[in-house]
Amino acid sequence: MNDKKRLINKENSEAKTTPEKGPLSFISGSLTSFLLCIFFYLISKKITIYFSLHKPSNSSEIVQSISSSINTLIIGLSFLLTFSFAFIGLGLFIVFIRSFLVKKI
Repeated sequence: MNDKKRLINKENSEAKTTPEKGPLSFISGSLTSFLLCIFFYLISKKITIYFSLHKPSNSSEIVQSISSSINTLIIGLSFLLTFSFAFIGLGLFIVFIRSFLVKKI
């Protein structure tokens, strides 16, 4: 029973010492995420252009199929990364706006 009380007291003291995130934290995270989104969008665009200009030059159908699949995978992952940062930035911006509208208790 004593261990339980000690654990609860420890959790309460940790909760009190953790600083709350404020609007400045939200907007800086949002701007950082949007900048990363723009950066990765430019990289993704260059990857797409590179792969469209440099087609695989092998005569084997299996090698062409595998290289085409890998190219598609790389392009897809780069755009997934880009739009993930975009949605994270959008979400943080919405939380930034919401932090002004919600009253604290």
